[in-house]
Amino acid sequence: MKKLLLLAVICSFMPGLVLAAEDHAAVKKTLGLVMPGETNYKITNLPGTGIVEVDFGDGFIYLTEDGKYALKGDIIDLYKNVNITEAKRSKSRLDTLATIDEANMLIYPADKERKHSITVFTDIDCGYCRRMHQGIKEYTSRGIEVRYVFYPRAGRNSPSYNKAVSVWCADDSQMAMNMIVSGQAIESAACENPIDKHMSVANVLGVTGTPTIFLEDGRRLPGYVKAPKLEYILNNQPVASR
Repeated sequence: MKKLLLLAVICSFMPGLVLAAEDHAAVKKTLGLVMPGETNYKITNLPGTGIVEVDFGDGFIYLTEDGKYALKGDIIDLYKNVNITEAKRSKSRLDTLATIDEANMLIYPADKERKHSITVFTDIDCGYCRRMHQGIKEYTSRGIEVRYVFYPRAGRNSPSYNKAVSVWCADDSQMAMNMIVSGQAIESAACENPIDKHMSVANVLGVTGTPTIFLEDGRRLPGYVKAPKLEYILNNQPVASR
């Protein structure tokens, strides 16, 4: 993300410049120097810290109020034991995931009462994705709804991509998914589908491997997580305490 290059290039541009708290003049001047023409951002003070958050919509950074320094890393409120940066990332992830309508996901509902919902970027030809899906009942029996979106890592028009399209376009997508993951052949099919949208959202979220799991509070878990461990994480580790 080009905006995040600011973290590497910003330094002491304006010694002695004083911030006008009302309009963040010093921060805006710094941004104008390192990112000429960029005006689509929102600046928010982090009270009592001397730090501001600059939100570009598709990413955010932290600067000191005088506009002289950028901060790299997470900001943690030690008194509240809250990772402020992770909470912000989680909110951003949820906003991005919300651009995919549930009607454009392959959903395996919880068996009885839904206690949790996870969104999983999956690749039909990924070994760990197959292992996760072969145990799908272990998740749904624990009240975990599994919402699949497809991320064929080999790219568009690859065999993995075509398999995802065929699953989506099958008369019974769940059955087709179950069959292909277990090594059975399914009929090739084509129709209007959301696979390209899935891949675009994956790129925005920085997904590079599969499975990648997003929890209902926006936390991200890379890799295969067995059902008992996932259930524990969902029940016991809220994002604010990480």
